[in-house]
Amino acid sequence: MPPSASPSLALATLSYGPDFSRCQLLVNSVGQLSQTPMRHYVIVDRRDYSMFQALANANTEILTVESLLPSWIRRFPLVNRAWLSFRTPPIRNWVLQQLVKLAFARRAAEPVTVFVDSDVVFVRPFDLTSFAQPDQTRLFRVPEFYSPDFEPLYEAAYRLLGLEGYRYGVTRPNYIGNLISWRQTNVIALCDRLEQVGGRPWLETLARAKTLSEYILYGVFVDQVLGNASGHSYDWSPLCHEYWRPCPLDDYQLAEFFAAVQPHHVAVMISAKARIAPDRYRHHLHRYSREPATPCPDEPSARANPAMDRPV
Repeated sequence: MPPSASPSLALATLSYGPDFSRCQLLVNSVGQLSQTPMRHYVIVDRRDYSMFQALANANTEILTVESLLPSWIRRFPLVNRAWLSFRTPPIRNWVLQQLVKLAFARRAAEPVTVFVDSDVVFVRPFDLTSFAQPDQTRLFRVPEFYSPDFEPLYEAAYRLLGLEGYRYGVTRPNYIGNLISWRQTNVIALCDRLEQVGGRPWLETLARAKTLSEYILYGVFVDQVLGNASGHSYDWSPLCHEYWRPCPLDDYQLAEFFAAVQPHHVAVMISAKARIAPDRYRHHLHRYSREPATPCPDEPSARANPAMDRPV
């Protein structure tokens, strides 16, 4: 990868053909509203590369999924839901996306990667340098969370990391959201731990997983293994106003959603699963662009937990 416009932090977005127009909004908003130059890597399947290359510019680079994976993982011809693996059973798209995030963060030129989904759009001037201070990288972490749907994800993380004492039915921190930042040194240490516990290369171990959350895996590793040595500070500030449900909104509901954007929100996210064409809400995005964000409220409990509605 070429040298980054910012030596400390990279944005990374996984996308694909059907989300091109959403990703275009995101890339444009980064270019218009970021207060500091940073490299934005958009990662897509090779078959979508030529389409997304139109988004490349001085601060945006298009990478292929295939360039980040070993040769023993390949896409099935004419199959969209899984990838062929010569060392493991077929890998579901959902799991493969998480492997790609880890592989990218291990290899990035920048020591901190901030992941932002392609259905996110920045709406106010923003500065993410606070995410990547030398000893205080932000880690999104909701301190108290419980959902029975997430139990398999936490259990998988404990098992993969060789941790004992997992208990069902208890609250624990949640790490799933938007604008998630990882430290490269921690990602490398995480992969080393997976190899020590699993007895095989980390990619093979995770490729065999039936269920997996990369954010929970990283968060549990930071909390339960690295502790104070992780270089992270915990934060769950509501930086992004989110709609997670896989149900479309009518025009009135969209207007209500945007009217609920708060002064501390720098971005909005309308899940691609809601199947709402970006042209239907594009005109709402510019009303905040001249307003700097204000500090987040002091009461974190007022924040709705986005993971509660996130499809797994």
